[in-house]
Amino acid sequence: MQALKLTIRSIGAVLCGALLILSAAARADEVKAGDLVISQAWSRATPGGAKIGAGYLSIENKGSAPDRLVAVSGDAAGKIEVHEMAMNKGVMTMRPLEQGLTIDPGKTVTLAPSGYHLMMMDLKAPLKQGDKVPLTLEFEKAGKVAVTLDVQGVGAKGPGGDSGGMMKKMPDHSGMKM
Repeated sequence: MQALKLTIRSIGAVLCGALLILSAAARADEVKAGDLVISQAWSRATPGGAKIGAGYLSIENKGSAPDRLVAVSGDAAGKIEVHEMAMNKGVMTMRPLEQGLTIDPGKTVTLAPSGYHLMMMDLKAPLKQGDKVPLTLEFEKAGKVAVTLDVQGVGAKGPGGDSGGMMKKMPDHSGMKM
C-alpha cells in the first residue's frame, strides 16, 4: 500500500511538472514590447515555386495610448507589407496599409485569414510545415520587435493547424505570383 501511495504521488508530481512546462511554453510564444503583447504568430506552408506567403498574429495594446505597426522585415522574403483583405459585393480586395495598422489602447488586433495579414512577397524559398520564420515588426512607439512565425500545414486555419472556429476561410493566395 505504501508503494502505491508513493507511485500515485510520483505520477502527480510528474503531471504537475509537465503542466508547468507546457504553460511556460505557451507564454514563451508571447513577445512583449512596451505596452504591446504579440502572440500566436504563424504562417501557412507554401507550395514549391510560390513567391507569396502570408503571416498572421495577434497584437494586444495594454497601454493607454495607441501604437501603430508601420513596417515589417525579414530575410524570408524580398518585401513584406501589412495588408487588409476585404469582401465588397462578392469581390475580394486586398491592399497594403500605407499608413500602418493602428492598435488602439485596451484592444487586440488579430491578423488572420480574411482580414489583416502580413503579405510576404518574393519568397526566397518555400515555407515548409515546421519551419520557423523570423521577422522584425516595427511599431511607431514600441520600436522594433523580433517575432517568429510557426509554419503550419498548407490548409491550416490557425496556429497549431486549427482555427478554433473563430476564423473564416480565406482563399489561399500563397501560390500567387507577383
